[in-house]
Amino acid sequence: MKFPGRRKIKHYFPVNADNRFDRESMTFGHAHTFVCGIDQNIVDIYAHLDESILADFGLDKAMSQLMSNETASRLYQFLQSNDLIDNQYAGGTIGNTLHNYSILADDRSVQFGVMSQNISIGDYAYGYLCNTSSKVDLSYLQPVDGPIGRCYTLITPDGERTFGISPGLMNALTPEYISEEVIQNSSALMLCAYTLGDESLPIYNATLRAAELASKHQVPVVLTLGTAGLVDAIKETLTDFIEKYVTVLAMNEDEAASLTNHKDPLLACENALDLADMILLTAGPDGLYVAGHTEEEFARVTDNPILSAGISDFNRYEFSRPLLKATCDSPMKVYSHINPYMGGPEKIKNTNGAGDGALAAVIHDMAANAFHRQVLPTSGKHNRTWLTYSSFSQICKYANRVSYEVLAQSSPRLSRSLPEREDSLEESYWAK
Repeated sequence: MKFPGRRKIKHYFPVNADNRFDRESMTFGHAHTFVCGIDQNIVDIYAHLDESILADFGLDKAMSQLMSNETASRLYQFLQSNDLIDNQYAGGTIGNTLHNYSILADDRSVQFGVMSQNISIGDYAYGYLCNTSSKVDLSYLQPVDGPIGRCYTLITPDGERTFGISPGLMNALTPEYISEEVIQNSSALMLCAYTLGDESLPIYNATLRAAELASKHQVPVVLTLGTAGLVDAIKETLTDFIEKYVTVLAMNEDEAASLTNHKDPLLACENALDLADMILLTAGPDGLYVAGHTEEEFARVTDNPILSAGISDFNRYEFSRPLLKATCDSPMKVYSHINPYMGGPEKIKNTNGAGDGALAAVIHDMAANAFHRQVLPTSGKHNRTWLTYSSFSQICKYANRVSYEVLAQSSPRLSRSLPEREDSLEESYWAK
């Protein structure tokens, strides 16, 4: 397990009278942590083609539309035979997050979903596997006789993008392929609202099964919202699900507005904290917010400048650590905000996956906390059952840095972990 934030061993493994700590036993893995999640496995396929080809496959230019499996397969064969495919990326918000978590933490994650049982070298399913970190355990995937999801991004000479989406069998995951043992032993379960969009689909019941098992074994549930349109469509179902199961809720400003009816990100966070214990809200060029609950007795005042927006002095206690509201005797809401790291990348090729990268950082900090609690249970860091290892402020910094890394590349999946040392990253950035 690589630790987030300052990434200094002496900081994370203090040796004192209460902690007789054998670093060798840690190095050789006497503590094992992992996270798990459910995804609609899909591949993003990019191709440049002539506008006339769109009509051949019944696609309207510059629109996003559903395609039948048969049409999607014909299109794929055409693109392959004419060497028109530019790139094939493994997609899916939870798949992206699990991959990025495993890259950042250099640790195991487990993915639930479906995968084509017949795979040919070079096809989309093969590409999905090749673009997923070897640290992501795919052995629990459910085999299906047919394609996984495919999302085509078709770029015409004028630069316009046309999107064709074929779900395939990505929603065929059944509850029988959700392992109770895996969920029970994980540090967090990751879910996406997309799998709650249609109660008639098998993956809906698989998601409920996973959430129930996580609740049974007191495993934190992390839910990321899909789109503002999806939130509007299933708002009542979604709200009930969040109240019943969700520990950490991740969303962007548009999804937050749909869920809470507040366009102000801070007020949206305040409202969402009545549903979940902790919030990650990404706000595009305005940076990101992390909010949650802490115990009044353990609230720590920030050394950073005090900020006011929709809530006065909202970041005053951002040096505190998050707790489950139910475990607090005197709970208080805490907020932290950070502007885009270094102002954001000079050139952004693709915003896809920035929120998934930020969420991977939060999950990494949660898993690092679980790891440290196993290795040093008597540490003062664990005088309460904290949700994360780091403070709200530190989590903001780490999520922001990972989001920047994703934005600076063309893929939503990290190809490498963050550098151990960065000339462009002042020591003071991690020091507080």
